[in-house]
Amino acid sequence: MAAVAATPRRIGFSRRLSRWDVKVSPYLYISPFFISFAVFGVVPVVFNVVVAMHSWHRRLGQGEFVGLDNFRWVLEQPAFWTSLQNTFSIFVLSMVPQLVLALFIAAILDQNLRTKTFWRMSVLVPFAIMPAASALIFSQIFGQFGLVTPLLHDLGLFEDVNSPFFADRLLSHVAIATMVTFRWTGYNALILLAAMQSVPRELYEAATIDGSGRVRQFFSVTLPSIRATMIFVVLTMTIGGLQIFDEPRMYDGTGTGGPNDQWLTTVLYLFDLGFGEWPDRLGQAAAVAWLFALVIVVFTLVNFLLTRRIATSGPARSRVPASVTRRLVAEARAAVAAADAEKAAARASGGPPASDGRDRAPAGTGGTGR
Repeated sequence: MAAVAATPRRIGFSRRLSRWDVKVSPYLYISPFFISFAVFGVVPVVFNVVVAMHSWHRRLGQGEFVGLDNFRWVLEQPAFWTSLQNTFSIFVLSMVPQLVLALFIAAILDQNLRTKTFWRMSVLVPFAIMPAASALIFSQIFGQFGLVTPLLHDLGLFEDVNSPFFADRLLSHVAIATMVTFRWTGYNALILLAAMQSVPRELYEAATIDGSGRVRQFFSVTLPSIRATMIFVVLTMTIGGLQIFDEPRMYDGTGTGGPNDQWLTTVLYLFDLGFGEWPDRLGQAAAVAWLFALVIVVFTLVNFLLTRRIATSGPARSRVPASVTRRLVAEARAAVAAADAEKAAARASGGPPASDGRDRAPAGTGGTGR
């Protein structure tokens, strides 16, 4: 009987489409993110490198290739170094009070309060206010006829200056840092509150039994338990605080950083170069962007290392030398081997095996059976 040739099984179109759907659809689902990231993230960064290496005009476009001359020009400008000093000064003056106040507010919201949802939502109100509106309000508070300047004059301070918060460099940094603290404290407080609520309540109960009060529990239980979140908050505050732009831009009517660059930040200096009164300095502005990005990366890494070192620091633990550990392990093994040899000898002689404390009493023969 002749063998019947096996015909290959044909796969239908719907089955083939189903296989393609399983293989291809996951990549299609995640493709919008990568496409948008490439268009709005990678392409601008690469194009910024091209701009930084050329002489670029806002209307005429690309000029001649200049290499690193734009970077050299920026590093020779005193305004660039002044903007870096102002940026770091405002950052320090805003970060420390912001972190302390955020921890304090989060600790209060973590308690058993009435209408806790209302209070948690209310701390986000400053964050929801437009930066231009908050800058306008605070510029009036610290202005010549605001609330703070007459008070300083009554105390005999800065009587020869009509607007000390606009004339003095340090006071202008304090005013802008106050605006930053007002806007971002509630946002960071909610992040810390989420971390505090994840702390096991058994730790607080044990601390209460030991006689610890609220303050002691906060420093001994809460803060050590939210170290990772605090590191995250500090890093985000560092990156965002160094890129400050809205507050100094809207602090006065000109938006140029003050008549003597009292509150000129680096991002504001970049904006003035690229979109100010000089139409042919887009290349220098791109160079400022790259230099400042390098500064932010270095400063963030240093801040991360310091914060992690502080978070993981604690009392030194006593460590047992390796030689002592090996000696104790050898003694324990020798004791177990001697006990096993003694039991084997007892079985060979027909007597009852010696108990080494590891044998359990059989149920109903003097033991409890449990």
